Amino acid sequence: MGVNVSVVAIDAGNSKTDVALIGEDGTVLATARGGGFQPPAIGVEAAVDVLAEVLERALAELPAPPVLSGHVSACLANADLPVEEAELAAALESRGWGSSVEVRNDTFAILRAGVDEPRGVAVVCGAGINCVGMTPDGRTARFPAIGRISGDWGGGSGLAEEALWFAARAEDGRGEPSELARTLPGHFGLDSMYGLIEALHRGAIPQARRHELTPVLFTTAEAGDPVAAALVKRQAHEVVAMASVALERLDLLEEEVPVLLGGSVLAARHPQLNDRIAALLAARAPKAEVRVVSEPPVLGAALLGLDRTGAGPEVHRRLRARYA
Repeated sequence: MGVNVSVVAIDAGNSKTDVALIGEDGTVLATARGGGFQPPAIGVEAAVDVLAEVLERALAELPAPPVLSGHVSACLANADLPVEEAELAAALESRGWGSSVEVRNDTFAILRAGVDEPRGVAVVCGAGINCVGMTPDGRTARFPAIGRISGDWGGGSGLAEEALWFAARAEDGRGEPSELARTLPGHFGLDSMYGLIEALHRGAIPQARRHELTPVLFTTAEAGDPVAAALVKRQAHEVVAMASVALERLDLLEEEVPVLLGGSVLAARHPQLNDRIAALLAARAPKAEVRVVSEPPVLGAALLGLDRTGAGPEVHRRLRARYA
């Protein structure tokens, strides 16, 4: 007799993919983790192949052959626009992993993981920045969140770029003096911004290591550097701008509602950033409850799947308890 899988939950970011197989009663039947999901870099079908490999390893953990007649709830990085969600949903449907498929941007997984019902707003500030909101009646609020062309500012990568820009100008005299001109190259054992610029330009320091500069920016800000502190302040304003707009679109500005903060930059709980976000948001949405999400996003993907299947509260509680 086969194992009935009610929900195939997939949370796929740029760097890793988590899969959880959920039974009808909310039991986690099996899990697996694998590589990142990057359709812009390798194409849709190759990216879905990565998901397939992780799913196969999860299925291999089952005590009997699976019955894949349930719902596939996939929260995927790079599903930034509705047209991309539709394209990816079609690709997943062709694999036959369930009788129905729903693809959402992976920020929705973070939001749903942090709330007991599908109601609230989440802002994610990791390598980039994104914000989504949802209500139980199915309404959503979202942004394209594909960089500067869609009006975004900040995130870990953006903050690193801004810090480099201000530090370079501080050193050569075009800009305001800043300790960033010392702390950024110092992180790599260099004594000048010129040396860091050369090392980055010529590949002595890989581009992938630029993200290491974001924590240096925060440390420099906390030490009192006004240029670094201004960048942190601007990031707080950007987070609150996104959250406030999402709340307004969903008619939640005046209601008690969770506003969840996720991603590596916000999860680090830098006081200069997170405390300012809380203060600024209190002025815009005084009843909002701000907190950092600690639950894993794959839980959110699974809960969204249970929402879709109409599972009862006890099923949701059982699943959430598994990840507590």
